[in-house]
Amino acid sequence: MIKTKDFATFKSAKMLKSVAVIVGAASLMLTTVHADQLDTVIKRGTLNCGVVLDFPPMGYFDQDNNAAGFDVDYCNDLAAALGVKSNVLNLTWGDRIPSLISGKTDVVVGSTSDTLERAKSVGFSSPYFVFKFQVFSKSGSNINSFDDLKDVKVGAALGTTYETEYLAYAKAQGWGDSNYTAFKSENDAFLGLYQGKVDAIISTNTNIATKLQTAEFKDYAAGPFVPNYDDVVGLIAKRSELAWINYLNLFLVHQIRDGKLNEHYNQHFGSDAPADLIQSLRDNK
Repeated sequence: MIKTKDFATFKSAKMLKSVAVIVGAASLMLTTVHADQLDTVIKRGTLNCGVVLDFPPMGYFDQDNNAAGFDVDYCNDLAAALGVKSNVLNLTWGDRIPSLISGKTDVVVGSTSDTLERAKSVGFSSPYFVFKFQVFSKSGSNINSFDDLKDVKVGAALGTTYETEYLAYAKAQGWGDSNYTAFKSENDAFLGLYQGKVDAIISTNTNIATKLQTAEFKDYAAGPFVPNYDDVVGLIAKRSELAWINYLNLFLVHQIRDGKLNEHYNQHFGSDAPADLIQSLRDNK
């Protein structure tokens, strides 16, 4: 038999052990709750950064088949700021959000328009670039306004905001989508135009400007812009990773403050970043 004093001592020790187990479990839970993507990336020592690499000059493969472009530079700058290695992963437009949800990427620097619909699935940083959407077609095609598209075959890359904007505009104007073709990627859209599958495509002013410098598209012309629309884009991450998104926002502040934005703009666009672009990015922080 256990004596009363011994039993009290045994019971006390058992209670202390139980308390210790509970405290330990609670500490583990708190550690799990407070661990975030920022800690994960730093501990891993590698930043998995998604970029769309058929969208020059934001993302492309250079002549040595290395990832290059404005968005790639931002990936590399972010990795350097974190003190980790940069692992740039090639994505299609449609891969951007799934790559985050699946954990394939930590962040996507993929010229992602900050729509409210996308913000239901992923978290957005402050803006880091602003595009215009523009029509691209053969010279002499007489597409002088956006409304002229109703009489021609039109295409765009699947899953892009310019696809969404074109279809919304066509529906509002009453000509619908019977003249529209969706292409799997940006390269496929330009190839479709070159092969005559469509008469015009819609892309960004930056991508069109690079295509006009190539021999394949010397007989093509940049056309009208999508009416009343500026495409504001941000970095995207998992929606729940607030500490990580806060860090990304601060990183973007430093890109302007440290002159990196202007440096990369010069490299890929051949001039200083427009003052109105820098000001608009400052205003949206």
